[in-house]
Formats: sequence, structure tokens, C-alpha cells
Amino acid sequence: MEKILLTGCCGFIASKVAEKLLEKGYFVFGLDEMNNAYDIRLKQYRLQQLEGQKNFRFLKQDISEPGTADIVRSFMPSIIINLAARAGVRASMDDPFIYFRANLTGTLNMLEAAKNCGIKKFVLASTSSVYAGEEMPFSESLPVNRPISPYAASKKSAEVTCYTYHYLYDMDITVFRYFTVYGPAGRPDMSIFKFIKLIDEEKEITVYGNGTQSRNFTYVDDIAEGTIRAPRLKGFNTVNLGGNQTNSLNELISLIEKYLGKKARIVYKKFQKTDIYATWADIDKAKKLLGWQPETCLEKGVMETIEWYKQNYGWLKDVELAD
Repeated sequence: MEKILLTGCCGFIASKVAEKLLEKGYFVFGLDEMNNAYDIRLKQYRLQQLEGQKNFRFLKQDISEPGTADIVRSFMPSIIINLAARAGVRASMDDPFIYFRANLTGTLNMLEAAKNCGIKKFVLASTSSVYAGEEMPFSESLPVNRPISPYAASKKSAEVTCYTYHYLYDMDITVFRYFTVYGPAGRPDMSIFKFIKLIDEEKEITVYGNGTQSRNFTYVDDIAEGTIRAPRLKGFNTVNLGGNQTNSLNELISLIEKYLGKKARIVYKKFQKTDIYATWADIDKAKKLLGWQPETCLEKGVMETIEWYKQNYGWLKDVELAD
């Protein structure tokens, strides 16, 4: 049975990646520090979905701390999928140090562990935020040398470090740039979760700008499916995983109103300097290398997310939203 070490396993994307790996018969050793970057109840919920499965093992661990290499050596996986990270543009401005510690130092720790243990397959989660200032559609060949938030800068730094380890130690490394991931059990600092909860509770939602800004909203199951295909790749690859169309925030809000049966109370504020006005992924590389393309349109994804929200409202009603 092939063993995979998955960091950040209680996170939104990583927990879905774990589910898919377990379905395919892998043994998954999950690490997560279970921090309080957002309401811990969501991480506990995701962990509960995994803990009953016989081929899953969990250890609470901050990968930026010493001792991570010993954990890797004791398990000796054939692949490391490093999805542990601090995410979010606005929060990174408040505490950039914790972002670089988690996203860069944590990645460096895992790369060193892989090198020292002779592990030749490594996957890193990165972000579409690195494309700020580039022309659309965003292609992996763009220079992406102008990050406009500490979050984007920390992720770009991790990407560059991955290339160094590929070059020096002949490691097969895949860097995925994810585009605005959403779905059931999503993060409470992301717009879709926040909008659903606030609109349902008939509270005001805040839109920075006029709502015409657009995103490649990508359903979490599609993202996870693309991620688990990484081990087939050789060499160093940077690959976009993004939705098959762009939608504005106004379109998103209309869909949420439709499936909740409630009207949004919107407060418009000034567009923020660290935001990207629009994202649009060129996914030709993912199609060619991985045979991957997204299957879930925004309307279906929003509908399924709201259904999950309704089924779990008993505890979600107490979840604190984050900025």
C-alpha cells in the first residue's frame, strides 16, 4: 500500500484530497497544527470525517517547527503533499511573519525532510494571488514577480524554493496554483461561506468595490481531483487548477439569494489595494499533463454548498466568521 504524507490535512482543500486518496487505496498520514486562524470547529468537523477510516493516521504538528523531519522519517512516505499554509490576503497584512513562517519555513522544512529521507515526489499548494498585475488569462509561463500581498509573496517564495530543491536534488515537484476554491466545509473567511451565512441570517454583507469583480470560482472536489493526479508528473511543473468560467461577485450573490430564498443586504466599500480585480485561469497545461478539467459549474456548486450548510446549521450557526 503506497503511503502519502499530507500536511494541513484538516484544512478545507487537504481534507478533500485525503478523502480522495483514501478512496483510491492509499495510506494517508495527515499532519495539521490545528491552529485558530479561523473557527476551529470547521477543522474538527473535517478531521471527524477522516478519523474513522482505517488507512488514515493523524498527528497534530506544526510543520514549521523542529522535529518534523523525524516524523517524516518514521513514516517514510513515497510522496509528500504539502497543503499546510496560512491563507488569505487581508489577514496576511496584519501578521506577515506568521504567513512566511507557515508558508515558506514550513515548506522548507518539508523539502529538507524529503531530501534527507530520499523522497523524490513533492507537491506544493500555491495560489492564483501570485498573478497580480499580469495579463489574463493567467498562464503558468507568466513571470509573476510582482506579488501585492504578504500572502502572495510567501507563496511565491515557497514556489522558488521548490524549484531549487528540484534542481539540486532531482526531485519531481508539482506546484499547483489554485483559483478561488469553494464548497462544503469551506473556510469562514472566504466570500461564499460568509455570504451564505450572513444572507441566511438576514445580516449585512460587505462587498469591496461594486461587485463586478470576477473570479474563477472552483469547486473543492474538482481541485482535489486535480491534486491527486500530481504523482504521475516528472520534473518540475507549475500547474493552474481553476474553474471553467469566470463569474462576478454580483452573479455569486444572486445564486446564493436564489437557493436560500432570501435577499442580500449589501454594503459596498472601497475596493482594497491588495485585491485582484479579476482572475481567469489558463488550464490548458492541466488538461494536457493531467487530463484534468473542472466539472462543477458555479450554480451547482453553490447549490450543494448551501445544502451542506442547511444540513449542518445546528453547529454552523455558532461558527465565527473571519476577515
